[in-house]
Amino acid sequence: MPDQTTKENSIPLLDVEAQKSENIDDKQYDEPVPAVVPGPSKPSAEAKRKFLLWTAINMLATIGIVFTNKAIFDDPAFKLMQTSFASFHFVCTGLTLWVVSRPAIGAFVPKRAGIVEMLPLAFSMCLNVVLPNLSLAFSTVTVYQLCRVLLTPMTAIINYVFYSATIPRTAALALIPVCAGVGITSYYDTQPAAVPADTDKVVATTSVIGVIFALSGVCASSAYTVLIGAYHKKLQMSSSQLLLNQAPISSIMLMFAVPFCDKIPVLSVVPQYRWMMILMSGGFAALINISQFFIVAGSGPVSSTVVGHLKTVSIVAIGWAISGRSILDKSALGIVMTVGGIFMYSSIMLNRPRG
Repeated sequence: MPDQTTKENSIPLLDVEAQKSENIDDKQYDEPVPAVVPGPSKPSAEAKRKFLLWTAINMLATIGIVFTNKAIFDDPAFKLMQTSFASFHFVCTGLTLWVVSRPAIGAFVPKRAGIVEMLPLAFSMCLNVVLPNLSLAFSTVTVYQLCRVLLTPMTAIINYVFYSATIPRTAALALIPVCAGVGITSYYDTQPAAVPADTDKVVATTSVIGVIFALSGVCASSAYTVLIGAYHKKLQMSSSQLLLNQAPISSIMLMFAVPFCDKIPVLSVVPQYRWMMILMSGGFAALINISQFFIVAGSGPVSSTVVGHLKTVSIVAIGWAISGRSILDKSALGIVMTVGGIFMYSSIMLNRPRG
């Protein structure tokens, strides 16, 4: 579910200033730079309303796609249809970006890249979507979403190892409770929860394979995040231009994998409402991509970070509410540690002095 959708469900907060500059780069590649740059001006009331509207749409679509996909994956007929499902989402993403790049809309100017040149990024994109989807299929929504938070420390490690990029010591320390919290929640979520004998309440649990898929997905997504940054510099292309080139290639790559990886259900017995949910998922993916164009100009480091936190907290809270677990369940401690740690980390990164 690229938006890059997996930004969809993560908190890519390694360097929020870098994110801001990426957005500026997007505009730089898409539009000519005017000869005279006007001074900063306050956004109009209409611009603020439009930003809030599209931010709300983006949040609702992100939350909607997670729980819709979870409902689809809980169906045994679609649990092992991950490559087909991801290929469908890439088609939705590619079509959406193609439409909004037409001159009549002009959200961005398309730019072609060589197919062979894009193959490594397209393959990485496949892993970036399929592995987290498998995690969602075999985990609770709470564990799935908390594990996505591990993108931040994992990306920090990759950048340090390969590019010698560092973060403040206090920020690194703040990531310790994040990692510990995810571990605590994941462990207790795999354990059967205590349920009173006089109730028929069912408590959702995570399988060990779900945790493995979640951690594998974090590694794949972190590598994809770093690779995207390298392609930005190498090809001088914006995120939208790269994604428009990637999506069709990734979709075709996964189509070749479908006969070997997917367990195709008898399509004639799939209920109609299930097909409607799949279409809804594709619609949510399109909304996420479209809304990015309207909110990117109005989102600075603080607002983008706050929106990311709101998405995470909302998905975790709703996932916990429908899981059937008690508020006193031991896995709740892990949630508090993870959310508290990522808030501390973000605050440090937003307020650090710039050299």
